[in-house]
Amino acid sequence: MSKFIVVVEDDESIREMLRYYFQSVGYEVHAYESGESLFEAEDWAECPVLCILDVMLPGIDGLEILKRLRSGKATAEVPVIMLTARSSEIDRVTGLESGADDYVVKPFGIMELQARVKAVLRRVHREDKQTIVCGTLCVDPAAREVTQNGEKVELTYKEFELLRLLAAHRGVAFSRDDILQTVWGYDYTGETRTVDMHVKALRQKLGDELISTVRGVGYKMN
Repeated sequence: MSKFIVVVEDDESIREMLRYYFQSVGYEVHAYESGESLFEAEDWAECPVLCILDVMLPGIDGLEILKRLRSGKATAEVPVIMLTARSSEIDRVTGLESGADDYVVKPFGIMELQARVKAVLRRVHREDKQTIVCGTLCVDPAAREVTQNGEKVELTYKEFELLRLLAAHRGVAFSRDDILQTVWGYDYTGETRTVDMHVKALRQKLGDELISTVRGVGYKMN
């Protein structure tokens, strides 16, 4: 099967615009008007290179689709861009915290979407899939699993991404802004306390000694 993109959008004009655009640049497009039709048609034997999900859908909404994709072993790593008419910060945060890779507010131009798609795919493709070992801690990006002393540790999507970043660059101090741009996306406009809250959660699950605060900078993995 050729590389394909999944689009779930109930507005037919937007859905067909996206279909036409992605086909014009060489992708096969699987377009659906609802979450129900998506899950009826796709068995995920082959995974898309990208999913574009409208948030406001009849029935299963885009955030629920995202949740199901992230919980599925075959689809956990599929990049996802959310489309929505909602522009408030809390809506953006909800989507990104749920595991979306980017968030595009309607109305949008096709050139803007093209830039977002390229940025997301570049970020995903350069990620290292090799297991990262830091003492008794093991981070397996391919399986999206973390173990400590041989015991599995349950992390949220963004907790995992933050831990992977710090573990892959052990000893390197990252500023909060660098972490936000890398883990939450290049144009994320949330506050740096988002990083602090996620570091606090990691320390609660993995121990206080694993991640150090670098005064005046941010955080590093010990």
